[in-house]
Amino acid sequence: MSAMWGHGGNYQTWTDHLTRWSRGERTDGRALPALARGDYHQDTWVRLTDQLTRALGTRMQGWADDLTRALNAEQDEFAAARALVQARSGLHAVRALAGHPSLTPELRTRLLKLVDGQIADLQRQLETQLDRLARTGADPRWIEGRRRTLRDNPLTGGAAPGATEGPQPWAYDPTATPRRRIVTD
Repeated sequence: MSAMWGHGGNYQTWTDHLTRWSRGERTDGRALPALARGDYHQDTWVRLTDQLTRALGTRMQGWADDLTRALNAEQDEFAAARALVQARSGLHAVRALAGHPSLTPELRTRLLKLVDGQIADLQRQLETQLDRLARTGADPRWIEGRRRTLRDNPLTGGAAPGATEGPQPWAYDPTATPRRRIVTD
């Protein structure tokens, strides 16, 4: 009986991708088909945007849980800063899906605003948690050190436009022989 049913088209392609992506599987979203709101019934469009939002939420929650565990495990500020910087790299995949070129411009804008808002909210929550620790009588030097680490390595640094781009290439080839030679006597 299942042989009578065909492929679900762009909708099924997206939902299959979102299911795998939200579980953290390695997926390639470059081949995802373009979505147009007019191609779907209103209820179908709402279901699809709900699946997108749910996938982003699942991935963001897993990312936030991992970051919290990593920060709680680190005692020195260098290790905490490293955890923050590494956590920012985890945001690239989330922002890439939220800003995927196959989504409609309105949906892209809405999803990126949602993701960036969650990132900024987590940054505020981490700083608020330090305020609560200070009220309980924790070591003020440790709290100020961690606060400085949080502010020097903001999670919102990964949310800036262009943050999802790869590293910029060198302006010159550092391994090439120099074009000028300076001779000193």
